[in-house]
Amino acid sequence: MRSEQTQAVDHAITSRHSVRAFLDQAVDKQTIKDILNVACRAPSGTNTQPWKVYVVTGEKRQEMIERVCAAQIELFTQPELAKQYQESFAYYPETWISPFIDRRRENGWGLYGLLGIQKGEKEKMAAQQLRNYQLFDAPVALYFTVNKAMGIGSKMDISMMIQNVMVAAKARGLDTCPQAAWNHFHSIVLDILDAPDDEELVCTVALGYADPNHIINSFITPREPAENFTVFLD
Repeated sequence: MRSEQTQAVDHAITSRHSVRAFLDQAVDKQTIKDILNVACRAPSGTNTQPWKVYVVTGEKRQEMIERVCAAQIELFTQPELAKQYQESFAYYPETWISPFIDRRRENGWGLYGLLGIQKGEKEKMAAQQLRNYQLFDAPVALYFTVNKAMGIGSKMDISMMIQNVMVAAKARGLDTCPQAAWNHFHSIVLDILDAPDDEELVCTVALGYADPNHIINSFITPREPAENFTVFLD
């Protein structure tokens, strides 16, 4: 029989999912601080703690949305401009293989299907993609950076810290959506953040209270059972 503590931790982890519609409800600053103070207990190689977090709300959040959305709309009409907005590191592979491409397609068409977007409806797809850069209306944006001098391991470290943020937020009744989509516009993001030149954007996380009535938040991605990805050796 699982203890109450086990149940609470398991529930915070398993109930977390990417929320794509948030309520217009502010998040208390102290709550954000509490989440970050818990999350920073994530492990890091030789305790380097390579993470840095920018918490963006209010007018600065609106400036971020307006500038990045303008860039995304420009890209939609002028795809040749994509060279100006390259990720600083490759999040996805250059060549997709199965089963990863299959899961990616299942995820994409499952989400679009829920929203009634059919294959070939490029304008509707573009509008939904733009929602990423509107933070799905979340009142808080968290931008995670690392110093460029650090190695690939620092991205592993900050990833564990980001997971802690999302789980700690869920335990407090908040929801999140981690977004790699913003990485294409890291030059704009870092400029608005007034970040030093030696910093690199790793991930953006939308934070807020989920809209319980929006159909998109009923979309829950499946997971492979442990026996499908685990090898036990005795």
